[in-house]
Amino acid sequence: QNGTKKFWDFMRTHDSVSILIFNTSRQCFVVVKQFRPAVYMCEVERHHPQLFQNLDKECFSRIEDPLPAAVGVTYELCAGIVDKPGLSLEEIACEEILEECGYRVPIANLKKITSYRSGVGVSGSRQTLFYAEVTDEMKTSGGGGQPEEGELIEVVEVPLEDSMKFAYDETLPKTMGVIFSFMWFQSNIAPKLPKQ
Repeated sequence: QNGTKKFWDFMRTHDSVSILIFNTSRQCFVVVKQFRPAVYMCEVERHHPQLFQNLDKECFSRIEDPLPAAVGVTYELCAGIVDKPGLSLEEIACEEILEECGYRVPIANLKKITSYRSGVGVSGSRQTLFYAEVTDEMKTSGGGGQPEEGELIEVVEVPLEDSMKFAYDETLPKTMGVIFSFMWFQSNIAPKLPKQ
């Protein structure tokens, strides 16, 4: 840059898909809630900055007043990495909806919203965002992810009338995908809904 060499660390990661799910039977969004170790460690550093001054594995095992796991829990869109070369993005998205949220969604029911770069400071991977409408009749399981892959996912419903309050409530940690997709819905889908 301007004749000066610069060095950056980056991490190569998979591209991913995410899905804004709207249950038309009950007029609510279906999102997931899960523990994220990176979020937890950021909170640990915020509360115990001294632990990060001398980084070794032992220091983390000696936290005298550990934070509750809840500080590492976030609300997110149903999502998954693109790691199955034989499947399209739409097929992967439908698999994730079934695994995480328990709804069987046909590919024809998916609408692509857009794709964008995520984690641009570290990874720069591409995420593709879809929209899917579901009904109670499409629910075939409780969801919750794949326990054998270490997933522990809670399915959460956010009523449409509370969605923007939810999006801007900073006490509920969430991804930008949740906020953006709720705003997209308000602009593109909500005006076409039958008046209640």
